Amino acid sequence: MGKTAGNRDWAQIYAIYGIEQWQTLVFLLFHAFFFSLLSLLFLIYFDQICLFLDPFFLSGAARLAAGFTGAVTALSAVCLLFAAANFLYSDVPLQYEMAQRMVGSVGDWSSVKTALDLGCGRGILLNAVATQLKKTGSSGRVVGLDRSKCTTLSTLRTAKLEGVQEYVTCREGDVRTLPFGDNYFDVVVSSVFVHTVGKEHGQKTVEAAAERMRVLGEIVRVVKPGGLCVVWDLLHVPEYVRRVQELKMEDIRVSERVTAFMAASHIVSFRKPSELVAGPREVRLDWRC
Repeated sequence: MGKTAGNRDWAQIYAIYGIEQWQTLVFLLFHAFFFSLLSLLFLIYFDQICLFLDPFFLSGAARLAAGFTGAVTALSAVCLLFAAANFLYSDVPLQYEMAQRMVGSVGDWSSVKTALDLGCGRGILLNAVATQLKKTGSSGRVVGLDRSKCTTLSTLRTAKLEGVQEYVTCREGDVRTLPFGDNYFDVVVSSVFVHTVGKEHGQKTVEAAAERMRVLGEIVRVVKPGGLCVVWDLLHVPEYVRRVQELKMEDIRVSERVTAFMAASHIVSFRKPSELVAGPREVRLDWRC
């Protein structure tokens, strides 16, 4: 399956992290196969289908209807296969690549003593942070926080497989009320997670938006003055930018658009100022982020 940037085999990475979106992938592949089969049947039995449709249409219209239906089924199969490929790519390779970009946006990991991965999931980003700490010889640790105890136990297993277990701690907790004191972490990161908070209310509801804003407020609360926050997420990035501007964060950067899980995504990074000052903050488009 090719090599990653660090000469790592994709087969090895899939073996460690598995496929999280497998239900969606199976659903898309099943329907892609169904529509492919249907379009093939239209192609093979086109004349018979036209004869069957003749009594229901005006003269000559049956062939047009059959051809149009066959074309739509074939196009649907192609679209579903593309969607399945996008989900497969987004689930591990893209998340792995984006994790490398996120850790690369932190200038000096050797000075980082405490880091937080919010919504650590399988640990792709968490282990990337831990690997960076290990490479720089830092004595720091990264905490992975997730809502499920089963997930945190699984994440610890992947950290062991990656050889960074001594740099990793996992905790179960509510991201809307983080179980950490003020000004605790040097770095806070999060990967395709914040948009899931409040989804029980519906993605576009005021209640869900309020929950996401609460999470951003908690991120700002627990990061140290001068500390860096790096969030990669889907759908709601503009509201995140507005929120961190309201919270008077500095050095706000937004990366170029990346398509993940068939949706627009961006990396947003910002720094907590040593001293809060009044006034709006400039947002920079950083294509290297």
